[in-house]
Amino acid sequence: MNAISTMLAHPFIAHALFAGTAVAVLCGLTGYFVVQRGEVFAGDALGHVGYTGAMAALAAGINPRAGLFAAAVIAGLALGVGGARGGSDDVAIGSFFSWVLGLGVLFLAYYTTHRSGGNGSANVNILFGSIFGISASAATTAAYIAAGAVVLLLLIARPLLFASIDPAVARAAGVPVRVLGAVFLGLVGLTVAEATPLVGTIVVLGLLAAPPAAAARLTNRPWRAFWLSAGLAVFAVWAGITISYEIPAAPASFTIMSVAAGCYLAAAVLDRIRRLRAETHVSTGAIAV
Repeated sequence: MNAISTMLAHPFIAHALFAGTAVAVLCGLTGYFVVQRGEVFAGDALGHVGYTGAMAALAAGINPRAGLFAAAVIAGLALGVGGARGGSDDVAIGSFFSWVLGLGVLFLAYYTTHRSGGNGSANVNILFGSIFGISASAATTAAYIAAGAVVLLLLIARPLLFASIDPAVARAAGVPVRVLGAVFLGLVGLTVAEATPLVGTIVVLGLLAAPPAAAARLTNRPWRAFWLSAGLAVFAVWAGITISYEIPAAPASFTIMSVAAGCYLAAAVLDRIRRLRAETHVSTGAIAV
């Protein structure tokens, strides 16, 4: 308890936990639908787009967060509008966003040769995040943005779940599947942009996919898995921050993603054990009959 009190006494830890909790809830809830809709690849691509947008902003001499948010959200909306069902097309993603990532390298080259003297660590922070470097004002802003995004997600959650499970029936029932898909992918872009300053564009997919995938392994009830996903994401952030604090050589992004991956591995093992027990029970019952 003394060690925990000492850790929480540091302002940078308090800021990291405050912002990290808000972002983790958003990633967990949004990620549940990302996994259910099979759009994990789209989430990864939006991270690459966000990186390119941030580097373009840096090259232009403006705040990288502006470029990060604009690029990720606009790309998400574009993916949704362009998809046949308001969703994403993996072929289009693979063809176009590989070029977008290359464009980010071009902006990086320009930035490092013309403007990096003022903020030489910006590229690294965008790629890998800097959760311990977030300020009080930035943490508060992150919490407000995450809260607004969560409210929007909750407003569309029920029809989005319907459209995710059976889009054809949902469309026949009058659900605006295409619009929902576009809005949701725009929300995914916002989530990626929001999480990038904390964990980076390279590994943000782990926080967006691993906790929801673990939750889906632990329960087959959609809404229980929805909220459990947020809980597991928060646990990953808190545990990751604690481990990184205790082991300074381990970056927070690495420890957070390691815990998230560990949650999925544990859930997969538990799910496998449960299935084996069920199969054994059925086999035993059949033999007895």
